[in-house]
Amino acid sequence: MNPSEEELKREITRVTRTLYQRGLINALEGNVSARIPGKDEFWITPSQVFKGDLKAGDLIKMNLRGEVLEGTLKPSIEWRMHSAIYIARSDVNAVVHAHNPLVLALSLLGRELKNTLTLESALLGRVGRVGFKLPGSGELAEAVAEIARAGVKAIVLDRHGVVGLGATLVEAEAIVESLESLALIEYICYSLGEEPKELPSGVLESLWKVLDSTSRNRG
Repeated sequence: MNPSEEELKREITRVTRTLYQRGLINALEGNVSARIPGKDEFWITPSQVFKGDLKAGDLIKMNLRGEVLEGTLKPSIEWRMHSAIYIARSDVNAVVHAHNPLVLALSLLGRELKNTLTLESALLGRVGRVGFKLPGSGELAEAVAEIARAGVKAIVLDRHGVVGLGATLVEAEAIVESLESLALIEYICYSLGEEPKELPSGVLESLWKVLDSTSRNRG
């Protein structure tokens, strides 16, 4: 059963608070959205509003053309990116944009995340990367949509943050958190003067088969 709009709004505020508590967004940064089932519309977090105590009434409903349908606050400046992702990927129903500190730190040093942990690496798959584009710009939205069309669920934005794409808000949230988990382990390895070792060949493929089978059995 598809979630109602009120359920989606409550879930958006929960995800936003969780990201704030984990230090993946700060008071005024980061944005979360969810597509309304069966419609070319989505709910998105507002701009310049404290993310640690966001209320459902603070959210803004928009259509994929960028028109505000409901809400009194200004939508996140990244609404173009969210809309572009939904247009590019019909399987994506939720988008989470955060500013993961460790992912960004490794990215600034030119170190790409490796497949080092089993479940996190299996969940993320291939991580997309987008070179620096001005936050909130149409250029950023187009670049992210282009990468999204390749089927990735995780994208690192140079000097900016990360984007998690999911069929649900929980999946998009998990993508963002898994990126930081990988980055933390790799940061510790580098701090100890060691290069993190990747998973042996074939492990990821085996994990994907197990996860796919589990998903089918649950559905």
